[in-house]
Amino acid sequence: MPHISIISSSVRNGRNSHRVALYFRNYLNDNKLATSEILDLFDYNFPLFEERLQYQVSPSDGAKDFADRINASDGVIIVTPEYNGGYPASIKNVIDLLYKEWHLKPVAISTVSEGSFGGNQALIAIQFVLWKMKAWTVPALFPVPEVAKTFDENGNPADKKKTDKKASDFVKALLWCVEAKSRME
Repeated sequence: MPHISIISSSVRNGRNSHRVALYFRNYLNDNKLATSEILDLFDYNFPLFEERLQYQVSPSDGAKDFADRINASDGVIIVTPEYNGGYPASIKNVIDLLYKEWHLKPVAISTVSEGSFGGNQALIAIQFVLWKMKAWTVPALFPVPEVAKTFDENGNPADKKKTDKKASDFVKALLWCVEAKSRME
């Protein structure tokens, strides 16, 4: 069974995008599609990195742990809010921290917003950065508009049937890429 790491990108107090990370963990586990874990950047509380992990003289235990978890993952779901048309510095910081860990790693992106567009502007920006890092960005999308109305604090969707249908297509695309990569190795 593949292992999927779900990165919860927001480090703000009162963040709502974490609800979507919780949903994906529950969805993957409940449907027995993959083992999963949430890598919560709020909990890691990383400093602003000055250098890639591979060049750091004394990397923190948290940085090494994060890199090991990404490296051991068959695929990654990034859940990121959109802030002012972009994504938060916290996710850019950890994308730039790693290099070889991203190489051909299947990465699916879920963007989240309080407004009606679901973070589509952040999607373009983060996707471009991941392409530059040579990650394999999954073509399926999972935008979440009006996140506070769409998911509760525990990751339960307001419309489970509709959300699960949308998640099914998104996760199938990620798992297809994971399977394709495993066949190429």
